[in-house]
Amino acid sequence: MRVALLLLLLLAVAALPGTLFPQRPQDPARVAQYYTDHPDLAPVLERWGLFDVFASPWFSAVYLLLFISLVGCIVPRTLEHVRALRKPPPAAPSRFARFPVRDAFATPLAHDAAVDAAAGALKGYRVRRTDGPVTTLSGERGYTRETGNIVFHLSLVGLLVAVGYGTFVHYRGQVIVVEGDTFANSQVAYDSFEAGAWFDESGLDPFRMRLDGFSSEFDETGQAADFRAEVTVTEPGTEARPELIRVNHPLRTGGASVYLMGNGFAPNVTVRDGEGNVAFSQAVPFVAVNQLTYDSRGVIKVPDTQTQDQIGLNGSFLPTGVVDEDGNAYSVSPVPHDPVLVLDVWYGNLGLDDGVPQNVYQLDTTAMTQVMTTGADGEEPYRVVVRPGETVDLPEGLGTITFESLPRYVGLDLRYDPTLPWVLTFSLLAITGLAASLFLPRRRVFVRVGTDDDGRTVVTAAALARGDDPGLERELERVLRPVRGTAKDEGEPRG
Repeated sequence: MRVALLLLLLLAVAALPGTLFPQRPQDPARVAQYYTDHPDLAPVLERWGLFDVFASPWFSAVYLLLFISLVGCIVPRTLEHVRALRKPPPAAPSRFARFPVRDAFATPLAHDAAVDAAAGALKGYRVRRTDGPVTTLSGERGYTRETGNIVFHLSLVGLLVAVGYGTFVHYRGQVIVVEGDTFANSQVAYDSFEAGAWFDESGLDPFRMRLDGFSSEFDETGQAADFRAEVTVTEPGTEARPELIRVNHPLRTGGASVYLMGNGFAPNVTVRDGEGNVAFSQAVPFVAVNQLTYDSRGVIKVPDTQTQDQIGLNGSFLPTGVVDEDGNAYSVSPVPHDPVLVLDVWYGNLGLDDGVPQNVYQLDTTAMTQVMTTGADGEEPYRVVVRPGETVDLPEGLGTITFESLPRYVGLDLRYDPTLPWVLTFSLLAITGLAASLFLPRRRVFVRVGTDDDGRTVVTAAALARGDDPGLERELERVLRPVRGTAKDEGEPRG
């Protein structure tokens, strides 16, 4: 048990890096950003598995050792407990003088009646009876306490097995869906996807989900009050049905749980090149960097121009935009009362043909040139400011940009893990077992019924508990109450 406790502590310490460093399965974008911010440290952390702590070999080794230790601890204790359950309670000692809680008195009941009354009061105890001139009752209860202890540890083993198996068969994916678009549950449709080693891609349930609309509510202070994603779900062999996804109210479909993890605006823009050809036309999600005002950052990459240079636009989307005299742009409300795009302009080579994956929310400007303009303080970046319905010319003859419409988008997190019901079951069993092991008392009560020289029925009794038990004296009094009859207490005083 000592080794198991040490390993449990070590497991808790080993899990700490998972809270200190971004984890790739949960947030691959933050891991990519960490590489950008810490180019020297990130490869070292990657080598030690600190960007995916809970799947690293060293964390798995501690996990496996804890499992083995728990099994080695529980098996002997279970066998010993079974043997103890088969044994009768211990015989009463010859003297009760050294017991902390004891009593002795004469009862008006006859010998047999007193024995029967004491035996009836010991209901719920395992009772050992020794008959003779002096009848002894040995009662013991509280084995459920040890049973609860064993159930608790067995539940921990079951929990470890369930969680471990779940890591092999689960899948989890994140996807951004814009209003009006449909998501089909296939691996290529996810923006990020991770699965266990035993997961079979063919096991993905081919359901479809269309985002019909998204609404958000804010209180007078600008704090979010409610988010609601209205979707239409189509499963194989069934008719399409409307569903609602809210924060902490996931959608259950295809064996997976669909959680609403984020939301924002996806301005629908059309970019034409210098020759007037449509080079780009779609909704572009902008990620909120301020949850109070929904100031959002995003990138528009235009690779399909008919001219030699590709175009990159990066900047901000502001739901209720304000651009002051100094050129500072910001939003004053999360509600789109006056939406505006404020974008810097780049041209050159986006680097999309190099075969190296890029972050869609970052613009690689290594082989690009930023368009500059002359301001009051000298050279400064040229900025395009465009509102819905407007078309603005891009500088340097690069073309035009049109702000077509403003749909919303949601970030969905889909999780499939068939072991979750088992995890819940074992967790509840562990809590029940722990409560039983902590709060159920372990007690022994001894009652001896005999006859003194005057022919009176004399009862002596004592009680013993394992550990501190403030209710032990009350328990002994409860057992002896039906034995006392109507006589006053006599003899040895109670302890």
